Amino acid sequence: MSEELKLSILNKLESENSIADTKTAFVDVSPETILGALKSLESQEKVNYKTLTTEFWTIEAEGQDQIDNGSYEARIFYAVPAGEEGITIAELNSKYGKVANLGQGKAFQNKWVKKNGSSIVRLVDSIVDQIKADLEVVQATGTHPNTNVIRDLKRRSLIKQNKVLSYSVSKGANFSTELRKQATDLTVEMLQSGAWKKAEFKKFNFDSLGVNPSGGHLHPLMKVREEFRQIFFDTGFEEMPTNEFVVSSFWNFDALFVPQQHAARDLQDTFFLKEPAVATELPEFWETVKDVHEKGGYGSIGYRYPWSQEEAKKLVLRTHTTAVSSQMLYKLAQEPYRPAKYFSIDRVYRNEAVDATHLAEFHQVEGIIADKNMSLGSLIAFMDRFFQKMGITKLRFKPAYNPYTEPSLEIFSWHEGLNTWVEIGNSGMFRPEMLRPLGLEEGVQVAGFGLSLERPTMIKYGVDNIRALVGHKVDLGMVETNPACRLDKKMGKEVFQSAVETAN
Repeated sequence: MSEELKLSILNKLESENSIADTKTAFVDVSPETILGALKSLESQEKVNYKTLTTEFWTIEAEGQDQIDNGSYEARIFYAVPAGEEGITIAELNSKYGKVANLGQGKAFQNKWVKKNGSSIVRLVDSIVDQIKADLEVVQATGTHPNTNVIRDLKRRSLIKQNKVLSYSVSKGANFSTELRKQATDLTVEMLQSGAWKKAEFKKFNFDSLGVNPSGGHLHPLMKVREEFRQIFFDTGFEEMPTNEFVVSSFWNFDALFVPQQHAARDLQDTFFLKEPAVATELPEFWETVKDVHEKGGYGSIGYRYPWSQEEAKKLVLRTHTTAVSSQMLYKLAQEPYRPAKYFSIDRVYRNEAVDATHLAEFHQVEGIIADKNMSLGSLIAFMDRFFQKMGITKLRFKPAYNPYTEPSLEIFSWHEGLNTWVEIGNSGMFRPEMLRPLGLEEGVQVAGFGLSLERPTMIKYGVDNIRALVGHKVDLGMVETNPACRLDKKMGKEVFQSAVETAN
């Protein structure tokens, strides 16, 4: 096929002097096969060629469905009977399911229908299904004259962009219709027989630099993570080991004084392991934790419920790195007293719906400070210093609730661009019901705080969809070309004042 194709190209050039587009000249031949033949002919200087790129749009399965049956918003309009009664929202959702969920918003936006109590009624007598019409134009022509329409259809995943490569070809300096096999190497046999005198050798490109070796590149998350680490090290923190991603519910919840009926322990919020499903044993102080939950202690009346050892043994993918912090505090309590500052930056897992700003796994940045006579004022003073290193100087603290910290504070910073206060983290003093069962002596207080890693990184690198930063949709070109990240004052204002993800 290769030799036949080369001859076909040469003969066509002989008769027509040039080939405007191989896509139309060689309809049944793939672009890859044509390119291979052209490269071979170009190396003999028989032809010259240029690459042509043709872009067009095709209809996705969901788009085809809307061509066949009408757009979702149009279907919702026609599902609403004319008249004042309309149709109830419950009935509409029951009958149309996904179509109802996706189509109602657009129908409201187009002012075709409106809510009337628990029902939806028509606002107009008839409509034009523009989405269907636009899809039909794309299907017929491969494009649309209005780029805004293309952008909207692409955003709704109704169309997909395709590219086809083809080539324009002209005669080269040594053009002829005769094909001779070129030798790539000078062999001993050629030298002995003298065949090299008549042989045609393939030219070598001695100016070619070859393919650059691909080196390693730091992912943007790792760059921002390293800047966080340096800030922690500069303020005297030790890094906690965080390579234990599966923990018992005891360490993830019970040791933190989170009741076993708490919503965070439901299947819709936490990933439970199927095999193995439970831990083989609990730490030796589990009965102390049980008593605090059931009866209280250390100034608390507890939760007053029957605590279950079986529930505490259930294995989960850790939902926060505080599961590691609790283990580190337990180890600290086994040693002679000393002040300690720990931090961790690693992945946590939550059974959440994935969207542009949320993933089922993400990175949590956490710090804890253990010392005698620690107070809420000490925590606030430290947070002021910590965020100053990121260029954030205007802070506010708002009371909040957390099962294992009291008092708890949400941290806000003034965002100059938005001209408002924006939440950037969460903090609090660990409760004695958590600390004393771990073995920490009276008088030792622990302050904790946390924020996310993904959100600041997204803002720094201009990523508006978290799935383009983490996962299979990551642009490797972005990873390779972005410079090392620096957390200077300018970046602090742009990034961390807008970080909304919290440790909870």
